[in-house]
Amino acid sequence: MKTFKANQTQIILKQGDITEENCDGIVNAANSSLMGGGGVDGAIHRAGGPEILKECKKIRERQGKLPTGKAVITTAGNLNAKAVIHTVGPIWQGGNDQEKELLKKAYKNSLIIAKENDLKTICFPSISTGAYGFPIEEAAEIALKTIKDFCKEDQCYKEIRMILFSEDDYEVYLNKAKDIFNK
Repeated sequence: MKTFKANQTQIILKQGDITEENCDGIVNAANSSLMGGGGVDGAIHRAGGPEILKECKKIRERQGKLPTGKAVITTAGNLNAKAVIHTVGPIWQGGNDQEKELLKKAYKNSLIIAKENDLKTICFPSISTGAYGFPIEEAAEIALKTIKDFCKEDQCYKEIRMILFSEDDYEVYLNKAKDIFNK
């Protein structure tokens, strides 16, 4: 675990399981259907229980599928959090299909919705780097720069954690964070 600062916000990088984190808001790397799936999405739905899916179904009835880069909020069910923020990251298409901008929007919109709901501690996974194939080096840079820039403008968060499932992903994020936060 390693801690950095962005204004008054602690930015923590940690290897672990996001479903085991105790925080105000957990960000889910969801698919556009909001019906659960594999990876982080499936793990959050399984650990959180049926209340999350129930609220996701209501959101789907109101607005249809969740567009890439957008975010919505639900209960956290059985998780040690107040809420789950569901966001859809882009599927990597080689880098020429707005993937970088869409990934940035996924992080930024998650931060905005957390602020609107007065969540002070947020846990993010590495969005789009699993089944969606986004290169981890580029994704880490986008995630960390977006978080840093948001915290420069707004000091609403006590703590933002990046919870990386694998040691390799943790190392990539750690190296990027040293460059981004130590400038």
